[in-house]
Amino acid sequence: MSTSQQHVLIVDFGSQVTQLIARRLRESGVYCEIHPYNRIDDAFLAAYAPKAIILSGGPASVHWDDSPRAPQRIFDLGVPVLGICYGQQTMCAQLGGAVAASDSREFGRAEIEIIEASPLFAGLSPNETVWMSHGDRVEALPEGFVVIAKSDNAPYAAIADNKRQFYAVQFHPEVVHTPCGAQILRNFTHEIAGLGGDWTMAAFKDKEIAKIRKQVGAGRVICGLSGGVDSSVVAVLLHEAIGEQLTCVFVDTGLMRAQEADEVVTMFRDHYNIPLVHVDAGDEFLGKLAGVTDPEKKRKIIGGLFIDVFEREAKAVGGAEFLAQGTLYPDVIESVSFDGGPSVTIKSHHNVGGLPARMNMQLVEPLRELFKDEVRNLGRELGLPPHFVGRHPFPGPGLAIRIPGEITPERVAILQKADAIYLDEIKKAGLYDDIWQAFAVLLPVRTVGVMGDERTYEYVLALRAVTSTDGMTADYYPFDHKVLGRMSTRIINEVRGINRVVYDVTSKPPGTIEWE
Repeated sequence: MSTSQQHVLIVDFGSQVTQLIARRLRESGVYCEIHPYNRIDDAFLAAYAPKAIILSGGPASVHWDDSPRAPQRIFDLGVPVLGICYGQQTMCAQLGGAVAASDSREFGRAEIEIIEASPLFAGLSPNETVWMSHGDRVEALPEGFVVIAKSDNAPYAAIADNKRQFYAVQFHPEVVHTPCGAQILRNFTHEIAGLGGDWTMAAFKDKEIAKIRKQVGAGRVICGLSGGVDSSVVAVLLHEAIGEQLTCVFVDTGLMRAQEADEVVTMFRDHYNIPLVHVDAGDEFLGKLAGVTDPEKKRKIIGGLFIDVFEREAKAVGGAEFLAQGTLYPDVIESVSFDGGPSVTIKSHHNVGGLPARMNMQLVEPLRELFKDEVRNLGRELGLPPHFVGRHPFPGPGLAIRIPGEITPERVAILQKADAIYLDEIKKAGLYDDIWQAFAVLLPVRTVGVMGDERTYEYVLALRAVTSTDGMTADYYPFDHKVLGRMSTRIINEVRGINRVVYDVTSKPPGTIEWE
């Protein structure tokens, strides 16, 4: 839990866009944390002492048996509360209003009319476009509330109890489809709650360094270095905090991008002079994955083997008491199921969930509260090279989840070569920084082709490139067809084993960014 003096509590009811609330708040300099509604009790609220509270949306209906409810204590704390979508509905139901299933549901863009002056809508026009996604709607207001905005299908699109500083909206201000949403959230945190918006990455760095020193003391730490931005930022932050008490372990799984292992070893040994153990475990990982095709099994095998390797290296280093890793906030949220929290599990993450008891090591996870772009900002604050901080995200399981079907050394080598060409062409076109993530996927499909007047029967390669601000939602990057043509020609000419290239134009949702 954060020790920040001014922070907001986001109560999660299971919306897939709850994280975007946190992103918007942090963009305006306000620190916040997301916690499931069913893990918040009086003791938690007393310890956390939020300056304001936001109730998220969610997939439930307040009419369901055992539907989620906000802890009643929240409404007695004397702090501003904002309900969003389901958050509005449960607020009204809990405070004496009425909610009913609507005959006219709203999904998508809608126009609201602001009919009552409110600090929540300061600086907005009388009519604004918002994003609706609801089937139920408020039918009667609790005592003390008034309507401040309406839409054609939502007569209570926004409501307020100014005396108690309770506000609620039926729409989603956190999504980009609500252009005025960031201003609404800023009005709530800065104007209504009076927060200063002074949370900075420099302050976060200083806080985390102090936190690491307090947790570790004189102990020794092993940092799992994958070569990606997250674990690299963890390593540099730890080195600044505890110096020679840190040993980094870089496990070459055999599933890295082309030349990546050499780049990582060179940067950390030569540039930062950080103690580094380079473990070549490619044969070990590929051996464990032989014959495995299910993506969840791949993730679990890789995660388990990582733990085994770290356990082995911890013994070799001698006396390491802590294991550091680059777990991020989205990793934590996406890995929680409804039993432990309301958000639906999308996929498991190999670095979430703790360690086997036999290891007798404590976790150090200084990025656990951060989103990806915040990690990049922290990297800049720590002085990492710009080209390294700006690298596209790379999954912990590596190329294993970019090879649907069975993983073999041959298929890994083919994908490494093709992926390197793809990224090289993106950089040559000056597009790398415009894209959130780009990668190639080697499909378990062979197609007939003609090369040199001879019949071929080789693999299909799918190219993926997306734009995003936070990785929670994404859209495909609209390459010029000439650029795609150059990519395809180079890959087919230079990589034996591929005779067809396709481009993935799926957004997230409904797809995920990675294929597995």
